[in-house]
Amino acid sequence: MMKTFCGRANPSTGALDWVEESEEYDYHQEIARSCYADMLHDHDRNKKYYQGIRAAVARVKARGEKVIILDIGTGTGLLSMMAVTAGADFCYAVEVFKPMAEAAQCIVEKNGFSENIKIINKHSTDVTVGPDGDMQMKANVLITELFDTELIGEGALPSYEHAHQNLVQVCGCEAVPHRATVYARLVESELLWSWAQLQPAEVEGVRLAPPPAVAHCAGAHAVCDIQLSQVSPHSFTPLGPLCSMFSVDFSKPVSSAFQSHSSQFVAQSGGRAQVVLSWWDLDMDPSGSIVCTMAPSWTYPQPKMAPWRDHWMQSVYFLPVESRVREGEELSLTVCHDDYSLWYSLHEAPPSRPCCTCQAHLVWTRPRFGELNDRRRTESYVRALRSVLREDSVCLGVSDGSLLPVFAHMIGAKKVYSLENSRMSKQVIEQVLEANSMKGGVELLEIRPKQLTSNDLGGEQISVLMGEPYFSTSLLPWHSLFFWYCRTALAGLLQPRAAILPCSATLHMVAVEFQDLWRIRAPCGTCEGFDVTPMDEMVQRSLDFRESREAEPHPLWEYPCRALTQATAVMTFDFTQCVPQQPISSQGSLPFIRIGRCHGVALWMEYHLTDDITVSAGLIGPISEQCEWSRHRKQGVYFFRSPCESSGDGRAAVSYSFTFEPSLGDIKMDFSV
Repeated sequence: MMKTFCGRANPSTGALDWVEESEEYDYHQEIARSCYADMLHDHDRNKKYYQGIRAAVARVKARGEKVIILDIGTGTGLLSMMAVTAGADFCYAVEVFKPMAEAAQCIVEKNGFSENIKIINKHSTDVTVGPDGDMQMKANVLITELFDTELIGEGALPSYEHAHQNLVQVCGCEAVPHRATVYARLVESELLWSWAQLQPAEVEGVRLAPPPAVAHCAGAHAVCDIQLSQVSPHSFTPLGPLCSMFSVDFSKPVSSAFQSHSSQFVAQSGGRAQVVLSWWDLDMDPSGSIVCTMAPSWTYPQPKMAPWRDHWMQSVYFLPVESRVREGEELSLTVCHDDYSLWYSLHEAPPSRPCCTCQAHLVWTRPRFGELNDRRRTESYVRALRSVLREDSVCLGVSDGSLLPVFAHMIGAKKVYSLENSRMSKQVIEQVLEANSMKGGVELLEIRPKQLTSNDLGGEQISVLMGEPYFSTSLLPWHSLFFWYCRTALAGLLQPRAAILPCSATLHMVAVEFQDLWRIRAPCGTCEGFDVTPMDEMVQRSLDFRESREAEPHPLWEYPCRALTQATAVMTFDFTQCVPQQPISSQGSLPFIRIGRCHGVALWMEYHLTDDITVSAGLIGPISEQCEWSRHRKQGVYFFRSPCESSGDGRAAVSYSFTFEPSLGDIKMDFSV
């Protein structure tokens, strides 16, 4: 059997290990973590596609032609089965992902469409037409579902371009969807802008300014895709109207070449132009009477009626620089796109693609920027540092790209060292020091904890070991326990009564009912009247391969849920001691205190900086029906194989079992109801 190398976070080393897996592993993981179920649960999408397909088939039949369908990215074959049911004569259904193509073949056979649908397991650009080709003839109806949150990020434009040149009729081609339109709105938002730029911080009355190179950097190019419905309209100020930026007509030849489009408008209010909120609509027919929109729920007259989907969300784009605008000022918002991505600017001339020149946007992710800019969090760390620092303190920071060592220097530590995991993060912190006239105030060492020697510390011992802890390789909450392994590796360099900050951490859990997130793991059974159980079985096989016994990371602030039990600490990790040799185990149960449907448990870490200062990477604020989550880190979610009903009277409970394996640095868990 062939082998494949897969990257896995190793919490005990803090590194991304490349481990050898069977060739099946990669695609099992792809399937297990895919959004196929979410798409099939999206009734609004399915219904609009079905209506558009019926209308397109009827238009071709009205011309007296046979209806030949090309369905690119068929997935389960759902849209092809809709087309045949609507009266299409034949469908060529193209799917490049082999396991999915095999599932589609089973689904097509199971529903009795084998004679009318041919599954082609190829990329559409490799499909041939002719007597000996994959397709006997060119199609006159083009059906696709090639879109992502940014519309074009999955290569929709090159696929359409090729299809029009090679696979569909030149004249009279109908496309479903017929047209896509991209919308954008210019806003000022302190919350969203905090994900893009480092903001000034205050440490005991002294201002820490961001480096000029960071402040003037256009930032990373990648789109920020989020559930914008969960960003309250109170957290941004619209500076202009919702603008229609550009449309793509899929029934005509499509170009994947660079294009720019501008929209002129008058500023509705004055403020700082910082962020563009963007989403798109699909017109399923030429008349525009069948519309599938990605607009966030707060644009609806009745927000609770908005369809939920995770496979398509909304996009946040950060302008290269913020600029002041006055109410009544005439503005021009420009969007550019190449074959795969979009970017915005508040200028008439086409802007160049954003590119990070300061390195900070390559070191810090957007949630990490938000974390560094969180004033209350900074205050907690500064208070904790103040309580453990002395005039003669020798401090060592262990975190990736952290400002904690800078804070320690500002508070007055005698000597501060910081271990940096990369040359790039070291250079970013150097920029921060230089911009604030503190060059040399922190000695930055590009050394792994195990390699650090007394010579590196000038022969002195560490009196304060500190970490946030934050590591760029951490995927799940407990992966930050790498700090504990660092502390253990540094034991010989610590003073006997050295302060460890944080001094401990606790793993917490709560059983929850998700408002919508459950859909990404729920089997479909039948979808719009078609039996899609072979896809359910394929996903379950991939989950059983390994993934189903593992938690997965999700930013729960984007996914509302209700707490059905109390929240509780289930494991404690004492950083004042070294990592133990033996596993640590914990068992218990949490009674259900609310009526609801339990989909699984949410898991997060809390860091006890000192005995009385705690920072949570999960729940913030008291537990209530609706949980409020930190926006800075992802939490762990363990989905039950099938949801269970809670009567809320305390007679039923979630039983849990956790084992921390020191040799792996990971936590094994099991739950039952």
